[in-house]
Amino acid sequence: MLPEPLQVVQRLIQTFEALEIAYLVGGSVASSVVGVERATQDVDFVVALAESNVDALAAALADDFYADAELLREAIRHGSSANVIHLPTMIKADLFILPDTPFAQSQLQRRLQLPLLGEDGSLVCVTSAEDMILQKLRWFRLTGECSEKQWGDVQGIFRIQGAALDQSYLTDWAQELALSDLLEKAREESC
Repeated sequence: MLPEPLQVVQRLIQTFEALEIAYLVGGSVASSVVGVERATQDVDFVVALAESNVDALAAALADDFYADAELLREAIRHGSSANVIHLPTMIKADLFILPDTPFAQSQLQRRLQLPLLGEDGSLVCVTSAEDMILQKLRWFRLTGECSEKQWGDVQGIFRIQGAALDQSYLTDWAQELALSDLLEKAREESC
């Protein structure tokens, strides 16, 4: 049986797929899939959610989630996030609205369909290892470069993925996102 956070992920994935809402799992769940497994009590999704899907999504989740349609609409209008809460477990899922940026579009196009952690064979669309590194470096920078969790996740992905990483993709996007210095530091520390 899947741990509770992954059960929530699985339930949300089923809903997104049924409603044809493009998504990818990010955060510690994704970094656990492509890097070193880490416990979490919340889950992060990036969703290509349109206002026309909000009512259907809220209705589909109504049986076992707190999902406020107006907060979801507000997140879409502001390009931010809203959360839904799985009532039986009180696990929170943050739904980040997919921004209309070249990097976000690249992340969505490069997402990987991989087995969900656990033994039930479910597949999940997760951020690629390279995009997870870049996203974690962005969060690390935004938190004043003091989040040990973010930095540890980056190091874990480098250790697990190693030579499989597309280094030119990382270099190009790090330059575009003004993260070249952090990427070089992460590379050096992961050796």
